[in-house]
Amino acid sequence: MTFTIPGPALLFAPVNRPDILPKAAAKADMVILDLEDGAGDIDREQAYATIADCGLDPQRTIVRVVGPTDPHFLDDVAFVKTTPYGTIMVPKIYNHIPQELAGLEVIAMVETPQAVVAVEKIAQHDDVVALFWGAEDLTFMLGGTHSRYHSDEKDTPTYRDTMRLSRALMHIHAAAAGKASIDAVFADFRNLEGLYREAADAARSGFAATACIHPTQVDTIRKAYAPEPQQLRWAQRVIAEAANHPGAFKLDGEMVDAPLIAQAHRIVSRA
Repeated sequence: MTFTIPGPALLFAPVNRPDILPKAAAKADMVILDLEDGAGDIDREQAYATIADCGLDPQRTIVRVVGPTDPHFLDDVAFVKTTPYGTIMVPKIYNHIPQELAGLEVIAMVETPQAVVAVEKIAQHDDVVALFWGAEDLTFMLGGTHSRYHSDEKDTPTYRDTMRLSRALMHIHAAAAGKASIDAVFADFRNLEGLYREAADAARSGFAATACIHPTQVDTIRKAYAPEPQQLRWAQRVIAEAANHPGAFKLDGEMVDAPLIAQAHRIVSRA
């Protein structure tokens, strides 16, 4: 199958909670069946059975396995290959994509210092279809304790410079390789205002989606990725007027050229 992201809200669902999997699928644009952090210490045979029996749409389902250094990695990968689910999210990638992933569509998680340094190589790998980053694991592996500034440092809890740099590098190299970028989760699921600000920045920067950990976050992410009404009206007018001109043209006194026409099409597609 060919990997596409049908909408901006990707929801993690731990596989040790089989009751919530269909609810997550009904709520989000894509579901990430989680065999790693979100699931905790699990009975793997039971977890595999849950995934095999859940009956979710393979085009809207991702399976997150454990990282390549985990003793369960090979078993997880071998299991996924027996299922209809061809898209696999791999955490804690270091400087290469393991050969055992061949034949799967890989979403590589950039959350180690080694992955940040090797992000160009990772993004260009033939099996990689998207990049996703994890701020908390990266902060820990850098020797830090907080991925964001706290109230005793700044009023707004924005990412620290190392996190902003890593996020930007991942996004740039993903785009250069023609792959999608997925933004990190906003862990405080009660703070929907903070989530909106961050998801809006991701959308306006060109990320394809934002991952989330709670169903209440889905609608906020969709709202953040949707164009504002005024912006949508402008884009629709640009597209309509572009049909009458072979090149650049003026609209409301401003010059509209090929990049702006392309942006207009993107805005309409997001609507």
